[in-house]
Amino acid sequence: MWLSFIAIVALVAQAVVAQARPDSFADLADQVSPSVVNITTSTVVASRTGPRGVVPEGSPFEDFFREFEDRQGEGDRPRRSSALGSGFVISEDGYVVTNNHVIDGADEILIEFFSGEELPATVVGKDPNTDIALLKVESEEPLPFVSFGDSDTARVGDWVMAVGNPLGQGFSVSAGIVSARNRALSGSYDDYIQTDAAINRGNSGGPLFNMDGDVVGVNTAILSPNGGSIGIGFSMASNVVTRVVDQLRDFGETRRGWLGVRIQNVSEDMIDAIEGLENTNGAMVTDVPDGPAKDAGLEAGDVILTFDGQEVEDVRGLVRTVGNTEVGKAVRVVVLREGKTQTLKVTLGRREDAEAAVPAVAPAQPEEPSEKDILGLTVTPVTEALRSELGLDTDATGLVVAAVDETSKAFEKGLRQGDLIVEASQQALLSISDLDARIEEAQDAGRKSILLLVRRGGEPRFVALSLE
Repeated sequence: MWLSFIAIVALVAQAVVAQARPDSFADLADQVSPSVVNITTSTVVASRTGPRGVVPEGSPFEDFFREFEDRQGEGDRPRRSSALGSGFVISEDGYVVTNNHVIDGADEILIEFFSGEELPATVVGKDPNTDIALLKVESEEPLPFVSFGDSDTARVGDWVMAVGNPLGQGFSVSAGIVSARNRALSGSYDDYIQTDAAINRGNSGGPLFNMDGDVVGVNTAILSPNGGSIGIGFSMASNVVTRVVDQLRDFGETRRGWLGVRIQNVSEDMIDAIEGLENTNGAMVTDVPDGPAKDAGLEAGDVILTFDGQEVEDVRGLVRTVGNTEVGKAVRVVVLREGKTQTLKVTLGRREDAEAAVPAVAPAQPEEPSEKDILGLTVTPVTEALRSELGLDTDATGLVVAAVDETSKAFEKGLRQGDLIVEASQQALLSISDLDARIEEAQDAGRKSILLLVRRGGEPRFVALSLE
């Protein structure tokens, strides 16, 4: 009897699983297809002054190939280039979402609907950081549209469906599952859903639907050795897209919060070098230029633990949280400094304004011409000659790495000739004696490593260098 009961339960469970897997995507495709659009862009390309990549510049064959192109009618005349992509309507009055790279630089944008109707579109706004653009078409009739879903509820293994214009073949549907979440490719605000639903060129800007017909992602990129789908596609998560779209619709541009610090992740070897640091959570402040953070008292060497009540896990998380916070909002930032936590109140600026600003130049610091071998490094103070040779700012101070012992811990940590050591133990370095003093203090305190702030090409990072 019990065996029969168990068998019945197993059959019921299998039936439930079978029902969870759709027999067909046809109903979903019928529901959402009228809101998905093909996008054709047209761009006037300026004439080229030489053969188009056929021969190297200066080659003896260059004139021959130029004459050949002239005979073929190319000559120096401008030509028109076309590109294809996808998009989707998000409101009955004609707002359309797509990728920025689909329409970037276009002179004309034409939207083709599932019905075959075509309408010209104008650009409302675009955001290269998330590769999202918002378009607008004018229609006498209300347009069918789709809504955004909550991408945070998407689970690995959930069914999803991509709709778009792959390889210019017109409206096409592909299905798969959510392969992974929270993928980052190259941007500061990346939050991609990875899917094995077939995504090819032309699918860019098209929607990724969940089984309720809500958009949970915008198809943006693929990983492929040959340009075709191999089952690794990336869709920008809808919870990122909706914030961008709302700002583009309201302002025609993005307005992201700006804290005004340069930061890096906390590494394992920093735990011993920084008093009071217990794990790698947080974001290490490497530089504080003029801006909101400096006005609020943040300093290089601070470890940001919480921002506006949210714990900071790493740099990526902090950048996204700050960017999503309202410009002008006063937030509390908890930092670890000299072994103790401090709470600072920062009024956020606007990142887009900060990126357009030009920093001021401060007066130069005194020179020190001596040189010394320390911890596998040969260091020398900054001089005017070194500033010129290394392309340093006129106000740059610290110790220049003249050489690195390739068998040393310093070399293993990535320090190289030409690096500029700005701080040691979160204190500025103006001379070699300053570095000697910081090393002696760290050894007297029983520390096994010392924290250095290093700049390369103007970009700062912290390095915990072993003293043993």
